[in-house]
Formats: sequence, structure tokens, C-alpha cells
Amino acid sequence: MATVKKIPERMCVLCKQMKPKTQLIRIVNAQGNVVVDKTGKINGRGVYLCKCKDCITKAVKKKNFAKQHGFDLTEQIVAELESLIEQ
Repeated sequence: MATVKKIPERMCVLCKQMKPKTQLIRIVNAQGNVVVDKTGKINGRGVYLCKCKDCITKAVKKKNFAKQHGFDLTEQIVAELESLIEQ
């Protein structure tokens, strides 16, 4: 019998939908530096966002995002997220 491989799921912090990990983007606060984790293996506190324009614009507009998640999204991070969506 073939074994069925479990696909890990994570929740988008804005729309609260459970999706496969590959359909989400992870943003990590690693020792005070906020980076987009393309590999999913960077150490640090991370949050997941959907790969859609709506969730990214909500994250930028949401005034308490930094308070809830411990870091704020800079313009550089937002630009990197938008470039990932376009790919």
C-alpha cells in the first residue's frame, strides 16, 4: 500500500482561512529583522498571509497589525510580497 503524505496546512492571519502551506507566504520576525521567508525554514516568529492582493492590502491598512503580531510591514516587505504574487 502506498502511504498518503500529509500536506501541512496553516491559517492566514487576516482572512482566517486554512490553506496548504504552499499557497501561503510566511513573514518572519527573526531577531528584529522582518523578512519574507521563501523557504519556510527561517527561525523566528512567523505569520502566514495568502498569496492574494486583498490580504496584503489588508495587512498594510490594518492599524493594529504591528501590535498583534509584533512587527510592522515596511514598504520594502510589501514590495517583495507584491512581486511574489505576480510570479
